[in-house]
Amino acid sequence: MNDKDAPVLVATGIAKSYPGAGGGEVLADVNLSLSGGDSLAITGASGCGKSTLLHVLGGLIRPDRGQVLLSGNDLLAASASGQGRLRNRYLGFVYQFHHLLGEFSSLENVAMPLFIGGVAKAEALERAAVLLAQVGLADHSGKPPAALSGGQRQRVAIARALAASPVCILADEPTGNLDRKTASAVVDTLLEQCASNRCALLLATHDSEQAGRLAGIAQLRDGVLEGAD
Repeated sequence: MNDKDAPVLVATGIAKSYPGAGGGEVLADVNLSLSGGDSLAITGASGCGKSTLLHVLGGLIRPDRGQVLLSGNDLLAASASGQGRLRNRYLGFVYQFHHLLGEFSSLENVAMPLFIGGVAKAEALERAAVLLAQVGLADHSGKPPAALSGGQRQRVAIARALAASPVCILADEPTGNLDRKTASAVVDTLLEQCASNRCALLLATHDSEQAGRLAGIAQLRDGVLEGAD
């Protein structure tokens, strides 16, 4: 296997339970491996654990057991600050709700991961401007999120997710609040940008139509990810 085909995200034996009323084992034994340029949709019933899985893969929730490797780095073995550095360096996140910062412009929102990573302001803004142009929003760089449509906000969120040149984007129901036409446009943008940046894409969705547009589909059922191999 060539280096360019080496896995960028590997999860092995991931398990997570939520004890108490309505709890139980959400993830039982999840395994997956993604290389640069791969795209995989995770489907499953509402409440089956799709978001929990993405949060574990992003180091936002600690599993009961299992391992997550980001470009060979053991995410779960790192300290809290170390996990933050690994997230900022290797991962991009897109959520159902865009989570843009209302007091900043679109350009500044896209540049935020670079600011956090210590990139000089001028360089960060230049990179952000290129990404906004790539997602078709060059003319909206000075606008705050409140001045954008739902689809435009998600495209800003995609540009922000790509800002630090991640190896993988974790997208959690990114089209959940959008109409079908806008949802398709957002998935178009995700697929195009991940392909051009050779970035893996892991998309959790309940939308079978959008899921079918990715290279692979895996279903989360009874805590196990079926079809991820």
